[in-house]
Amino acid sequence: MDPRLCGGDAMGYVYIMASAAFGTLYIGVTSNLIKRVWEHKNHVVDGFTKEHGCSLLVYYEAHDTIQDAILREKQMKKWNRNWKIRRIMEMNPEWQDMYPTIL
Repeated sequence: MDPRLCGGDAMGYVYIMASAAFGTLYIGVTSNLIKRVWEHKNHVVDGFTKEHGCSLLVYYEAHDTIQDAILREKQMKKWNRNWKIRRIMEMNPEWQDMYPTIL
């Protein structure tokens, strides 16, 4: 397991959770990708992903700092839906849940 995925340093991650392939999308940012995705999958925190069943990690990208990740998240949240889907398809054309690959 890559310790950076667990928040072991100052890295940041932007990620996209989905309810299903081409379903409802949620873009988030975190310094601990494994923990945050686990929280979404287990509905630990009330909010958008729990309400809409967004439990599949379909995309993520690492950044050198959490500040860089936050800036990227703000950019991506302004994208239209087709741009978001295109980005997911580039990394994960089968819309597989990527959570097992980061463990």
